[in-house]
Amino acid sequence: MVYHSRWFRLIVVVMILAPFFALGVGPARSAGETPGGEEVVRQTSILVSYTRYEWWLLRWSTGEIVCRVFVDHENWPSAKDISLDCNGSVYNEWIATPACAAMSSGSGDTSTCAGLYLYYLGSAPAEKTIVVDLPAPEVWVSLGNCEPSTPENLCPVIPTLVFTAQEPLPNEQITSVTAVVDNQTFTCEGSVCEVPLKATSLTGILVTFWANSSFGDSSEQFTAQVRVIDSGVTLWPSGGGWYVDVLSTQWMGKDVASCAQTWSAFPPVGGPPTWLQTPVAPELLATDVPFAYLAGRLIAQGLVNASGCPGGGLLANGYADACGVDAALPQVVDWQNRFDEQLLAVAAETGVPAQLMKNIIAQESQFWPGMFRVPYEFGLGQITDNGAEALLLWNPDFYEQFCPLVLDASVCAGGYIYLDASSQAILRGALASQSASDGIDLSNVDFSINLFAHTLLANCEQVGQIMYNATGGKLGGQVSSYEELWRFTVANYHIGPGCLSYAMYKAWAARVPMDWEHVSDYLTEPCQSVIPYVANVTGSP
Repeated sequence: MVYHSRWFRLIVVVMILAPFFALGVGPARSAGETPGGEEVVRQTSILVSYTRYEWWLLRWSTGEIVCRVFVDHENWPSAKDISLDCNGSVYNEWIATPACAAMSSGSGDTSTCAGLYLYYLGSAPAEKTIVVDLPAPEVWVSLGNCEPSTPENLCPVIPTLVFTAQEPLPNEQITSVTAVVDNQTFTCEGSVCEVPLKATSLTGILVTFWANSSFGDSSEQFTAQVRVIDSGVTLWPSGGGWYVDVLSTQWMGKDVASCAQTWSAFPPVGGPPTWLQTPVAPELLATDVPFAYLAGRLIAQGLVNASGCPGGGLLANGYADACGVDAALPQVVDWQNRFDEQLLAVAAETGVPAQLMKNIIAQESQFWPGMFRVPYEFGLGQITDNGAEALLLWNPDFYEQFCPLVLDASVCAGGYIYLDASSQAILRGALASQSASDGIDLSNVDFSINLFAHTLLANCEQVGQIMYNATGGKLGGQVSSYEELWRFTVANYHIGPGCLSYAMYKAWAARVPMDWEHVSDYLTEPCQSVIPYVANVTGSP
């Protein structure tokens, strides 16, 4: 992973200032709103008992009661408590009050003291009404008459769409579910609605759905993109089968292709290409590439005996020479495949294709977890400090899990962007220290691979935002394909968002197709090293 830091900082600032948007399909109407548009407030009031503590703000010079402050906690009222119960001028006078010299001298005459002081009067039982927001109903979508096989998502017959609504309030129920499928409206009584599907175009159709509640309101209005394509191959007595893909935040079926939801981009019909797949067994990930740098590291660490080679089989740059590569080849093959089971496990957990991860690792580190080519890059994925920042900025799920392990949870609460510079540096340093390795010690490899996968997910989110900004508000799937968006993500991971953003802006302005072939033409000269990198990862020329 190689970032040009000046460009990286520029694009981070641009993206922070740009309006954030929802990548993928999601809610389109506020909770608590009826289909007719009338607002129903989904709230309730609760009467609670508590102990009320009363304090007075008194004037030092006269003993006059200037303000009464009521709090629901022991100890002194906070500045916020006083600002809520007293007007602004009283608060300002109190906050600016100097110490009373008479009190410190013990004379007891406070008539010459300026300002106000707090006096505790006492406590008493009290009651107050709290307004509580109630959870809204939700609707989930799945397929009927089919459990699609992955990764092709193949069904023997055209399935139905099944909408299942849930009302979280115990004394209320779902009265009906409505779905609008390709401009045709279906309404079903109760909490379940099954709707027929038809074959669609390659771009699919839009589905909108919501539930109505006896509470008098409806759920949020959700959307889904649905594609149904004839496979054209006879696989069952009923016919050739159908490729079925559903993109929705409310999808309840098997996991969709990685990042498809983020970009609102359907994967290729029949499943993604090999470089975007996860094999069913580690043996299918196995490779036998004669990596010269890996061979050099194994020789240098004493794991391979190349004493029969001139110069011990090593070149001055740390790579193995031809003799050293031959001597180390059996260990090189074994080493490059020793992480395959972990790659499959992380792929199952995160959805990032295992083959993609292995291809990138081969380019980044040749499977040597220590330093490779460039200092200050760590782990099998050779993540940089800027790469760690991208992870913490663009993968909030990872940030929310990782940050409290390093910093106090209250410090983490606002998100990475609102941390001070030292706290941000601490987090990035913690990522580096938990992923770093001298190569022989592989105790951090599991964390390193997991971190690498989450960094790729962060990059696919960032690519979606770059595309959105460059095209003036279009989602990735509206202007590019699933495969091309992954190519952009691979490039973004390696060279950084500054290079990619500039190229995308220029390509969109030139009205060329938003695919890697055309966008890469607009990469500036320092960024063009990523072109063969993407080709090597994706197996394309």
